[in-house]
Formats: sequence, C-alpha cells, structure tokens
Amino acid sequence: MSQHPDAIAAHGGQLVNRVATPAQREDFVSKAEFLPRVQLDERAVSDLEMIAIGGFSPLTGFMNQEDYDRVVSEMRLANGLVWSIPITLSVSEEVASSLQEGSLIRLDNPAGDYIGVLQLTQKYRYDKTREAINVYRTDDAKHPGVQVLYNQGAVNLAGDIWLLERSSHPLFPDYQIDPVASRQMFRDKGWKTIVGFQTRNPIHRAHEYIQKCALETVDGLFLHPLVGATKEDDIAADVRMRCYEILLEHYYPEDRVILAINPAAMRYAGPREAIFHALVRKNYGCTHFIVGRDHAGVGDYYGTYDAQYIFDEFEPGELGIVPMKFEHAFYCTRTKQMATTKTSPSRPEERVHLSGTKVREMLRRGELPPPEFSRPEVAAELARAMRVQVLA
Repeated sequence: MSQHPDAIAAHGGQLVNRVATPAQREDFVSKAEFLPRVQLDERAVSDLEMIAIGGFSPLTGFMNQEDYDRVVSEMRLANGLVWSIPITLSVSEEVASSLQEGSLIRLDNPAGDYIGVLQLTQKYRYDKTREAINVYRTDDAKHPGVQVLYNQGAVNLAGDIWLLERSSHPLFPDYQIDPVASRQMFRDKGWKTIVGFQTRNPIHRAHEYIQKCALETVDGLFLHPLVGATKEDDIAADVRMRCYEILLEHYYPEDRVILAINPAAMRYAGPREAIFHALVRKNYGCTHFIVGRDHAGVGDYYGTYDAQYIFDEFEPGELGIVPMKFEHAFYCTRTKQMATTKTSPSRPEERVHLSGTKVREMLRRGELPPPEFSRPEVAAELARAMRVQVLA
C-alpha cells in the first residue's frame, strides 16, 4: 500500500520525545553523584516513561501548579488544552525542603537505579481532598486511587524530565510498541482509521463483541492493555497477556489487530480516566476509542455510563479522537449470541452477565467460567494461572 501521513496528530500537535540523546545521557551520568536524589514509586516510574515516549503528549514533565490547578478544577491545562488527570511527582515536606528550584534532580526507581532527570522549576503544596473529590468524585480512602493520593507526599515537584534510556520491558519486550513505532505500523499497514481498546482485565465475550463491532467500521484494532501498577486483586499482567495471545490466535483476523502494552498505571478515576485513556491512545495514533460500561471504574463510585457522558462535555475537535460508545453486552440465551439491549429481544432473565469479580471467585473455587462468558481456551489459561497462584 502507498504510504500516507499519520491519520491523527498527537494531542497538542506534536509527539513529545524526552528520551535523552547519547550525549545528554553521558552528561547526566557524569553528574550522577553530585545530584540530589528523589526515589520514584512504581506509578511515578510509569509516568516518567509515558512522558518520555510521548504517550502523555503534550506534557514534557511533571505538572506545575498552574497546569495542576486547572486540570483538577476544569480538566484543562493552563493553555486551555483538554487534559483530565493530574500528572504530578509528589514528595514529603522533608524531601522537598532539601531541593532547590532551578536545579537538576536525579530520579531513581524503587530499586535505586538512576533512570531519569528532573529540571526542577517549581515546588508547591496542594489540597489532596480537593483533588480526590474533583478527579475521583469521592474522598473515600477505600477508593484505590484516592488511597494512593492520600498516601503520597504533600509537595509536588514540577519541571521537564529526561528518561536516561529506553530499556526493554522485562516481561513483554515484543509488545513494547511506543507511539512513534505504533504510528509507523499503522502507516505500513495502510490503516487510516484505528480503534483503541483499553483493558486491565482478560478479554471476555462481551469485550470481544464490542471490539469486533468496532472493527467492522475501521481499518484496524489497537489492543492496548495496561501493564503498569494496578490493584492487588487484579489479574497479573503476564496472565492477561497470555490470554490476549490465545484469543488473537484463535478468534481474530491476524492482519487487522495489533497487540501492544501500555506502560501506564491505573488511577481507577472512572469518567476522567476515560478521557485520559482516549487522549493517550490518540498519541499512539488511534482515531477512535472504545468506551464501554463503567470504563476505568471500581466498586460503585461511578454510574454505569458516566464514562460515556463525560465525552459530551467537550466539543469533538477539542479531543481529536472519536469515542465509540457501547452498552453493556451479554450473552442472549434466546438468540444464542452476544448482544446488547439495542439488538436483543431478550428479557433480563435471558441475559448471561458475569462480572470480573464473580469470575475470579469461580476460578478460586476451581470452576471454569461458562463459554457464554469466556472462550474455553482463555478460561483454561485463567484456571491454570489461578492454580499456580494458590499453590504458591
């Protein structure tokens, strides 16, 4: 196929690259012992990586107070561009007091490895309760995103970052496809319309149904599971990836799906995170984004379709990516196929729904999810992984 330019621009117009050049890296490494250090947690490491590779374009670093305040209150950066989740680096008062604005800060991962640099431009305090209520719609400390927020430091550090080098993912190097690479893959395949799909769970029949409905109308599907930090009871990333591989091998057209990992961490911010996930996939080159039932939700904190309604708060051109909204899919025992209330004549008792929580409970009891919910090969893999976990 003939080459064509990217179907969609990065958010803000230009894809960010904050991976240090060899010369920059050499310079930063030579200063390592003289720089004050800040140790990042798992989420901050993911954020550093996503900023550096352009996944969080137009961000070039951790947010300053002006951007932070407007994102929390209005879902916009200081310049008016839509952005729904604060991307901040928080430290304790004690750590912050030892750092000087205008200086370079060495960023270490939890193991103490030197992985990045922050050009510290600003230190500022912030209101955690205000952020919780605005971003997560709750100040309940039991909410996993709010819990992380309440446990983090009281001072945010702002400034541009550099990632010292782009390392291969320890578990999924073959699926580590950064925005520059995904855009090139779309060009190579001649895809002009690409739908992105966010998941932190194994794909069940309802997911498969809405993905294939979307795939009927676009050139390709970008299956983009999140492999950053998640809740403790979420299914492990390596298990989920094996399930995706099994599913794609047996049930999807080989030439119309690309599987890649998303290094970001989950916030469980429901509606706001749906906007955030869409903008991230826009940066990877997607033109469309699937938004299903309770996207990025947890517990009962959000309404079933709140994550779809929030897209209506913006003009289409402001987001630059088309949301594809789907109702809750189920197996219809009357028509013997997957459906939604839009297409099924069934009564409620003729619909097979299973939540991820119920599936995990079944697996712990040694029961396989029914074929109406999960493809048998995927169910078998989940059961095998659950047995290994129990034995361990």
